[in-house]
Amino acid sequence: MATRPDQNEVLRRLPIVVGAIGGSLLFINRVTTADLSAAQSRSDALGVILSGLLILTGLLWQRIQARSPEAVVLLGEEGFDLDSALPESVQMELAWASRLLLTNTATRSIVVYDDGEVLLRRGILAPKKTVTPGPILQRVLDKRKPVYLVNLSIYPGRIEFDYLPENTQGVICQPLGDRAILILGANAPRSYTQQDEAWIAGVAEKVGDRLNRDLPSTP
Repeated sequence: MATRPDQNEVLRRLPIVVGAIGGSLLFINRVTTADLSAAQSRSDALGVILSGLLILTGLLWQRIQARSPEAVVLLGEEGFDLDSALPESVQMELAWASRLLLTNTATRSIVVYDDGEVLLRRGILAPKKTVTPGPILQRVLDKRKPVYLVNLSIYPGRIEFDYLPENTQGVICQPLGDRAILILGANAPRSYTQQDEAWIAGVAEKVGDRLNRDLPSTP
C-alpha cells in the first residue's frame, strides 16, 4: 500500500517561509530608506526579532515532528485460506472485508476465528494454521470489546499470537458479531490511527451482522 502523504508538511514549513520573507522585506526597506527615524529603527529591530522567532519556530517543528513508524517485511508466505464449508454469502462477505482491510490499512495479515474454527486466513500467513486463544484473545471473546496492541514486541503475552507472522508489529482483536473475532496483524508499530480503528469497527459490524444471520448457532 502506498505511503500516505504528510498533509501537515506545508504548515510546518510556513513559519520558516513567512519569517524569511518578512526579514528580507525589512532588510530591503532598511537599505532603501535614506533617513531613518528612531521609531522606524525600533520597528525594524522588532520586526527582525519576530522574523527570527518565526524561523526558529519552524525549525523546531521540523525537528520534533513525529516520524512514521518503521515498517518491516513480515515473515511468512502470502496466501488466502477460506473455509469452503461456509455459506456462500459468508464467504463473499469475508473475502470482501479482508481485501478492504489489506488494501486500505496497515494490516498485512488477517485471521478470522469463530468458536474453535479458523474461518479465514489472508495476507502474510504464519506456518501455524490453528488458533488457541490465550489470555488476550479470551478477554476479547468474553467481553466483546476490541483490543489494540500498538507495539506487540513489548507485550509478554505476544507469544499467544503464534498464528500470525513472528515479527508482527501491532495487533487488533476486533469482535465479529456474537462470537467470532477478527485478528489483524500490522507490519509497523502504532500504525493504526483512531480513524482506522473506527473504520475497522464499522467493517467488523457489517461482517458480524452477516455471520449472525447466516452461520448456524452453536447448540
